[in-house]
Amino acid sequence: MGQFVKVAKLADIPPGSLIGVDLGEQRIAIGNVDGTLYAVQSECPHMGGPLEEGFLEGTSLQCPWHAGDFNITTGEALNPPASGILSCFKVRLQGDDVEVEAP
Repeated sequence: MGQFVKVAKLADIPPGSLIGVDLGEQRIAIGNVDGTLYAVQSECPHMGGPLEEGFLEGTSLQCPWHAGDFNITTGEALNPPASGILSCFKVRLQGDDVEVEAP
């Protein structure tokens, strides 16, 4: 099990929003789905689009470059051109601090 690292404050990620943070050398996107936080790799596997700049609707995370959708809760691609599975990271709250488990 990896170590949890503080990456943001809960107030930085209101419901329905996304932010990008650095976790070591990796960029990740954190989304708030109805009060539950999920973290996935930020780089879209299709062509490297920054998923943190995408759109979050329910559990669907859409890449801003080519509109491929991923399920933010599982990392699974939902429609082309998205394919494969995004790396997912465990998220926890410690008070108002958002922490993500480093790999």
